[in-house]
Amino acid sequence: MNLEELVATMPFAQELGIVLTRADREGVEGTMAWSAERCTAGDLLHGGAIMALADSLGGICAFLNLPEGAGTSTIESKTNFMRGVRAGVISAVTEPIYVGHRTIVIQTHVRDRDGKLLALTTQTQAVIT
Repeated sequence: MNLEELVATMPFAQELGIVLTRADREGVEGTMAWSAERCTAGDLLHGGAIMALADSLGGICAFLNLPEGAGTSTIESKTNFMRGVRAGVISAVTEPIYVGHRTIVIQTHVRDRDGKLLALTTQTQAVIT
């Protein structure tokens, strides 16, 4: 599956304009642009939009690490926000930190256009057989 096809498996990720730049078993990288429709008060990118980027990339990373015939679903997600963003494109880098038989734990670093850390997300994905 190519990068566009991976995003196409998640209509919500497509709706958010998430673009993958890399996806393999070792990690997933992608971007999402700031837009007024994705904001909260003060023109800040909504935390839910940032979490959706992290969750989408995490889901793809888990999917790429599944055994044949298995599926995945997020069962826990924790995000720490460091700063807000009012413009530009944010980027995220996701990597598996534990790949087990029943769960996969993923960590995602989300950064602003200057490379400053916006958010750190750790999530657990179920391995569904």
